[in-house]
Amino acid sequence: MSTKPVTAPTPMNDGESTNTSLNAHIDDIIAVRLSRRGVLKGGIAATTSALFGSLGLSACGGSSSTSGDSTLSLGFEAVAKNKNDVVTIPAGYEVSILHALGDPLTATDADWANNGSETADSYNRRIGDGHDGMHYFGLSDAGAYQADRSDRGLLCVNHEYVVGPFVLHPSGRTAGANRTASEVDKEINAHGVSVCEIRRGNSGSAMTVVRTSTYNRRITSATPMNFGGAARASSLLKTKYSADGTATRGTNNNCANGYTPWGTYLTCEENFTNVISRATGDNASRSAKEITGLNRYGMTQGRKSPYFWETAGTDDLYVRWSASVTGATAADDYRNVFNTFGWVVEIDPFNPTSTPVKHTALGRFAHEGCWPCNAVAGKPVVFYMGDDSRNEYIYKFVSKALWDTADVGKGMTAGAKYMDEGTLYVARFNADGTGNWIELTYGKNGLDASNATYAFADQADVLVHARLAGDSVGATKMDRPEWGAVNPVNGEVYMTLTNNSNRVAPTATPSGSQLKPDTANPRYYEDLKSGTTSQKGNPNGHIIRWREAGNDPAATTFAWDIYLFGAEAAAAADVNLSGLTDINDFSSPDGLWFDRNGMLWIQTDDGAYTDVTNCMMLAAIPGKVGDGTAAVAAGGTATIKGANATSATLRRFLVGPKECEITGIAMTPDRKTMFVNVQHPGEDGSLAAPTSAWPSSQTDASSTRRPRSATIVITRTNGGEIAV
Repeated sequence: MSTKPVTAPTPMNDGESTNTSLNAHIDDIIAVRLSRRGVLKGGIAATTSALFGSLGLSACGGSSSTSGDSTLSLGFEAVAKNKNDVVTIPAGYEVSILHALGDPLTATDADWANNGSETADSYNRRIGDGHDGMHYFGLSDAGAYQADRSDRGLLCVNHEYVVGPFVLHPSGRTAGANRTASEVDKEINAHGVSVCEIRRGNSGSAMTVVRTSTYNRRITSATPMNFGGAARASSLLKTKYSADGTATRGTNNNCANGYTPWGTYLTCEENFTNVISRATGDNASRSAKEITGLNRYGMTQGRKSPYFWETAGTDDLYVRWSASVTGATAADDYRNVFNTFGWVVEIDPFNPTSTPVKHTALGRFAHEGCWPCNAVAGKPVVFYMGDDSRNEYIYKFVSKALWDTADVGKGMTAGAKYMDEGTLYVARFNADGTGNWIELTYGKNGLDASNATYAFADQADVLVHARLAGDSVGATKMDRPEWGAVNPVNGEVYMTLTNNSNRVAPTATPSGSQLKPDTANPRYYEDLKSGTTSQKGNPNGHIIRWREAGNDPAATTFAWDIYLFGAEAAAAADVNLSGLTDINDFSSPDGLWFDRNGMLWIQTDDGAYTDVTNCMMLAAIPGKVGDGTAAVAAGGTATIKGANATSATLRRFLVGPKECEITGIAMTPDRKTMFVNVQHPGEDGSLAAPTSAWPSSQTDASSTRRPRSATIVITRTNGGEIAV
């Protein structure tokens, strides 16, 4: 989830924008609905106040309270910003390393050797690279899902990408036009997901990996998978590996995550464009419709993956990473391999022999994550999703089946029931603080063969090309939708919008994929560092939130505001719109998670404030939609913001080591053990010139060992609950 600007494909190319649709900007809508003078006089506040008053109080199965738990308080001293090579936490807390890249999941494989000597095959049994989203599942003595168990569980962790990959191999990646097969095999196996059993000891709340557990498992970029949903068996998914389009191999670029009420893990494929190449001149073998679809997702002809896996040999395991036409039909090559990625993938951690399923009903895009609403018996199951690229959209899926608590523990059978049939929606944020969920169903809202943007053939075509469907129905382009989270107290939904350097001033004329600010993405400003302009647009990001109408998770309307704006404490008031101070200022919000008490945790993946501090995690008591006021952001765009942060409602809890991203968070049900992921420490270094030695530096400041992504465990020294 890197925020660094890029001009060519890189292993972490999140910010790339391929959305050049002509969807109306919200600032154009404002001109029609409200005069600027009316906004400044409180027109927006009055409109939204009337709207909020008409809504039910507990959307998505929350309680009847619209404010958070009034008994919550932040029971720790804020951590200071710093650039140390350790994880810094408050006094009274302890941190330990649960597992890091290369650590074995078995008792028979050797410990990580710190020299890249581990074999490719061993990474089918070792922890992968690029730790990201994760979830903790309580494990009963009988080996079943036990939601309230804290001392024993299964931890599922995403491994998003291979960092460098200078740490994984003995001397870094071998130079040359063609990749070495053994290195490629290792990188393929280091992607994906790990499942491992963890337990507490006889005392304390810390956890360790049970290396002898039969639940320990790796799912990689080579693991066989099935398709479910309306696109299963579509001609768009047919490949040489699966001529009928019902199966594929591997999950890749697993960023954020989700879980299901029945006890399975959801891993989400984000930057899948970066592992696939396409030959120069391939357009000559494609239809105009195919070219439109490929271009909209960034898979233009001549695009080269930074991994070059397709160059490692003529074996099918390598050839499949090229989406070029080389055979007579789709069953003779991998022209459609690109369409087999970009999905939400379900994994049953309690059944190590089960086959993961890519659920196509939830749409195909750069899935950051997939977060469930609070399930209510007799109501649909609802999932929220973000498409993590500049100018992309926010989606939700509403199941056709109604939730039945008897399905808890039924694994992939329940997954097929709730995730293969339902309705996909995309969000439109209106300037008056209301929003609409627009249905993406073939035959509705112009999604058919007569569509001028793209001639949709059927529902499979709508799902495979969900971005084009969103373009067609006028969804709102957002500043990189990343993690989402649902407040268990009141059911309100939050989503981070990490940043967007591609916005232009409201008075400017956009070109290409550039956008003016709008009400839901309101800031444009120039971030001045040392007297020079380093970034423009919205480099610090914000967090948007909404409340569904009528207490109904399946509602098609909602109310929204902007919960927090990232900013430096010293920034101008129209940039620092949330009133952040040195104890809680942050930039580029990314990871987001609610614990069971309704405390909100915010993690950063930043490139705009790293001259001052490493990336961080903050704890918040979030309030509710509508608790703030109308405002005017830097650049002059009107918006609707939540109540200002205070030292009582937002504090920095953790600062990570050098050049890392803080991402992924989970907690045991008793709130006494927290898990956090540290991704790519020392990413700007090399073997010859390392810039970090973390996690070894956590306990040995003189360490020169290679930096590794890792999962940490945080506990209180007094054994109490975290952060309260």
